[in-house]
Amino acid sequence: MNSRRAARAAAAVALVLALAVAGCGKKHPPVARPIPPPPPPAETPVTPPSEPAPPVAETPAPAPVAEDSVAAGSLDEINKNSPLQPVFFGLDASEVDGAGQKVLEANAEILKRYASWQISIEGHCDERGTAEYNLALGERRALAARNYLVSLGVAADRVKTVSYGKEFPFDPGHTEAAWAKNRRAHFVVTAK
Repeated sequence: MNSRRAARAAAAVALVLALAVAGCGKKHPPVARPIPPPPPPAETPVTPPSEPAPPVAETPAPAPVAEDSVAAGSLDEINKNSPLQPVFFGLDASEVDGAGQKVLEANAEILKRYASWQISIEGHCDERGTAEYNLALGERRALAARNYLVSLGVAADRVKTVSYGKEFPFDPGHTEAAWAKNRRAHFVVTAK
């Protein structure tokens, strides 16, 4: 029996030593120690001002745009004397050139000033080409003008497009000068 007891004691000692050695290899997480609060700020003596501070001048609010003669008119009057200028395109072209970009930049400033205006951009073509071709070309022209306005900061939901192709010529003539006037993106204020 003593040999059994000695064997058990030896096994117990071996187990304790094995657990102790295994436990030494493990790293324990660091213990978080509280950080003392920062010292209170040193009080600075408050000296009363010798003179009262001068009043701050308020800048007057800009006059509402509704007082503007352009905005005060009806939609028909606004569109009759429209401050929005058309953009003209070359033959079979729908890219906005340098002159068109300047016109669109000026139109974007007007649209930013009258932020409640909704507009429609009409794409137009000259009389040459089929009706289907001109409708597609007019749509590309209107979209090109719209995309440029949106890139300048005009909200996309304020600008709709429509293509009239060759149906509503600005100049009914049959010359290159008349056709050049008809290849355009025309702006119409639809709501204010």
